[in-house]
Amino acid sequence: MKNYTIIVAGGSGTRFGSVVPKQFVPLAGRPVLMRTIERFASFYSTHAAVGGEIIVVLPKAHFDTWRSLCGEYGFAVAHRLVAGGQTRFHSVLNGLNAIADADGGAVVAIHDGVRPLVPMRVIEAAFDAARETGAAIPVVPVTDSVRMLDACGHSQALMRSALRAVQTPQAFGLDVLREAYRQPYDDAFTDDASVVESAGHEVCLIEGDVRNIKITNSSDLRVAEMLMNDG
Repeated sequence: MKNYTIIVAGGSGTRFGSVVPKQFVPLAGRPVLMRTIERFASFYSTHAAVGGEIIVVLPKAHFDTWRSLCGEYGFAVAHRLVAGGQTRFHSVLNGLNAIADADGGAVVAIHDGVRPLVPMRVIEAAFDAARETGAAIPVVPVTDSVRMLDACGHSQALMRSALRAVQTPQAFGLDVLREAYRQPYDDAFTDDASVVESAGHEVCLIEGDVRNIKITNSSDLRVAEMLMNDG
């Protein structure tokens, strides 16, 4: 029974304030994306009985840059490169289509390429819960006060105790995910869980981790470096 990880890394450097795509920006001496891949490679190396494959989805235009970086940093972690699509939905679909395994027991974890600090505990819990329930996502409590805006710009306070912030990896049974991604694209799809829910599947929530940050700007990178230094 095999596991798969689809790492989606289609970001640009716009919000990061860099001409370099954020997944290629160095984090403690190595590109962020390499750090992310290494997390899952470490997980698979300690779960050899199950086995796993890493699929990295990048814009086609970034392939040469990535291969050059792999040579520069001597990065030899096994992974398969797949071209991204117009949206995240289409990029995940391309990664999913690269999986030939028809094993109904296989589980697929989909992870943001710029979440390089995901703990092993979260990866393992996501795979285990998805194998049991078919769909599982890590979440953390919302600590800030939040408000909802209506179409007229009026706002209303929401109870943060009833809200959760969603992280990745989001893990699903391969059959569940394939069925969900047969749907046509919809702007309402904000993540993989929303695609799966739209297909009628319930999603199980598991405990995430505040260290599992998503790097979207330079301040996030500084936080990630501090977290790495803290061990």
